[in-house]
Amino acid sequence: MKAQKPAIFIPTLYFASGLPYTLVVLVSVIFYKNLGESNDFVGVVTSSFYLAWVAKFLWAPLVDLVGKKRIWIVVAQLVLALTCVALALSLASSQIAILSIVLFSIMALISATQDVASDGYYLEVLDKEQQSYFVGVRNAFYKMAVLFGQGGLVMLAGWLAHQSSFGVKGGWSVAFLLCAAIFALLSIFHFFSLPQQAPRENLKDPSGLTEEKSGISLAEFFTVFRTFFAQKAIIPIVLYILIFRLGDALMLKMAAPFLLDAPKVGGLGISTETVGLIYGGVGVGFLLLGGIVGGFVVSKFGLKRTLMPTAIFQNTAILLYYFMATAAPSVLLTSVCNAIEQFAYGLGTAAYTVFLLRTVNPKYKSGHYAIATALMAAGVMVPGIYSGKLQGALGYPHFFLLSFVLSIPGMITILLLPLEDK
Repeated sequence: MKAQKPAIFIPTLYFASGLPYTLVVLVSVIFYKNLGESNDFVGVVTSSFYLAWVAKFLWAPLVDLVGKKRIWIVVAQLVLALTCVALALSLASSQIAILSIVLFSIMALISATQDVASDGYYLEVLDKEQQSYFVGVRNAFYKMAVLFGQGGLVMLAGWLAHQSSFGVKGGWSVAFLLCAAIFALLSIFHFFSLPQQAPRENLKDPSGLTEEKSGISLAEFFTVFRTFFAQKAIIPIVLYILIFRLGDALMLKMAAPFLLDAPKVGGLGISTETVGLIYGGVGVGFLLLGGIVGGFVVSKFGLKRTLMPTAIFQNTAILLYYFMATAAPSVLLTSVCNAIEQFAYGLGTAAYTVFLLRTVNPKYKSGHYAIATALMAAGVMVPGIYSGKLQGALGYPHFFLLSFVLSIPGMITILLLPLEDK
């Protein structure tokens, strides 16, 4: 097979990037709830998986300095396929919890490394015009991976568990084996279709100047840190990145358990396959729509005029889960509430992401953005770890109300940020 045009491999590259993240961070929550684990267990374990994305900047130079990124990508997808096979087989063991934690942790490490390689490859094989052109494509297919994982796979596992003799474990085994087949096919496809990268010393832009490196060299490592933390108003910037998502990180980690839990413990008692449709199907569609609208609003009116309004809309939508926890609405109304919350989340996160991009120095954009996203991941991981314990102590209504209250400090920090008109 000859090397393909970017329109062929960019969609598959970012679907392959989004699927393992979805499995580790989102699908694992429903997986463990189906196995009967407590919300405390779910919150601590599945949030701890974020550590790979928090720390990935530490080994990013290795990906940049050793071998070719296309090989890192191909090998990563092959290992992901093997990990999914191991997950499927682990369901026949009496030590499912321990084995699955180890395997999900490996998947997180490989997924974070694949992200580094994919983003670096994207910068190296595409010129600047192509990079801009394919941003929407890569984001769309990443979201499609979320839709497939949190929607399709969850629905499949739930349907097999309830409509056949497979049971819960058998349903999830089939789902993981399907993922294994997908990763194996992606690995083979990318081995043949990803264009070879030019040697780094040969990378030129149209003006004849050397292109900026896609990763961080060892020599630049400490300089990148120093320059990021030396920028103007760094304390409110770091504070905002760390705490802005405190409220929605708590709420989102317990959203699926709330939908799945029985009414006698405060949940809505919705079946796994229906949760897959509500949260991973309709919800992801509105999440994508919110991101598109958010990007348009920020580009039209500027970050200074939109960051606070989108933040207020995003965090006020948390109260929809407080409403559901107190009113126990129908499945249809639950779907509507979740769709609105997901739209608001997509809208607010779009503005938040634009701000992260504004924190980078063009000279060190890869390194600075890696630091900013690591801080963001830490801001999601820490509250997620405590989400299950808080929910157990407070009950769902008060937990969702607390989630909203804890979103307020993050919004206040927006007033301290050095925002420009555009």
